[in-house]
Amino acid sequence: MLTITHSEAGGTMIEGTAKNDGSAAALKAHGWRWSRNLGAWYLPRTRDAAPKTSVITATADALRETGFDVTVTIDAGVRDIATVEADRAQRQADRVDALSAKADRRRDQLEAAEARDRAAHNALPPMGEPIKIGHHSEGRHRRAHDRAHAATRTRIEAAEAVAAADARTDAATTTTARRNSPAVIARRIERLSADRRAAQRELDGYSRTIWVVGDTRHTETNTPAVGRRRAQLRDSIERFDAQIRYWEEVRAAQDADGRKLYARDDINPGDLVKVCGRWHKVKRVNAKSVSVETEYSWTDTVKYDAITDVADPQTRKTRRPGENTA
Repeated sequence: MLTITHSEAGGTMIEGTAKNDGSAAALKAHGWRWSRNLGAWYLPRTRDAAPKTSVITATADALRETGFDVTVTIDAGVRDIATVEADRAQRQADRVDALSAKADRRRDQLEAAEARDRAAHNALPPMGEPIKIGHHSEGRHRRAHDRAHAATRTRIEAAEAVAAADARTDAATTTTARRNSPAVIARRIERLSADRRAAQRELDGYSRTIWVVGDTRHTETNTPAVGRRRAQLRDSIERFDAQIRYWEEVRAAQDADGRKLYARDDINPGDLVKVCGRWHKVKRVNAKSVSVETEYSWTDTVKYDAITDVADPQTRKTRRPGENTA
């Protein structure tokens, strides 16, 4: 008996499979992956998401055709976003610990490789002594050089493995902090809001103008969603609303704590703004962005959440959000 389950916290998984039982082909064909950590097959990107009912149904049908008995259990519903984020942070912390431990193992391997490299080179004949072709020492001499070369290659590969492990650990360490930075949260809210509006338009139906030529206007009309798609859209909107509320509360708390972002009232035409470590002169202040001068004949647009500093063009004195008196 195979059991396909879906829950918000655990995502979509299947239990009861065994190695070489014939289920792998059907599961792979429908996008399932094997997890060594979980010891089970799972559908990617299904944790804290609406169940992919079409994939689940197709998978169950394919397995039944192969001869398996399959049951399906779906427990859907939007979890508290604070709990979701706490779980995400804990998983990321666990990942950092695992990567750090792996990096430590790689360093131990590097130390051992360096010791073998030193020993292999110390065992070489005196520096400059040539290989005596035809002499009884020729084979021993060549083998010593081969061992030294192999040890050096192993040491180099071990050093590269340490560098790669450290880089992955460093990247994982900053993931949670970067995810919760004010600028990233502001962009997330903007993206979620746009996705929410798109889902609402599809749910309600809408019309749009495709082209206009003279007095002739061609309009495309999209009727309101129905059936399964309507249910999916309602679920998506509920999830968007929950996430937007949560992240707006987080941003409000950051603002209250002094972690503000620049806005339209903080910048004047002619000011200098710092973006990605470079200063640019502001030509125009817009509702959601500023237009900055370039060395060419056009301007570039920079959103407010990308600005890290603002300075007076004359004094070069920087000011924080809310300090503009001009």
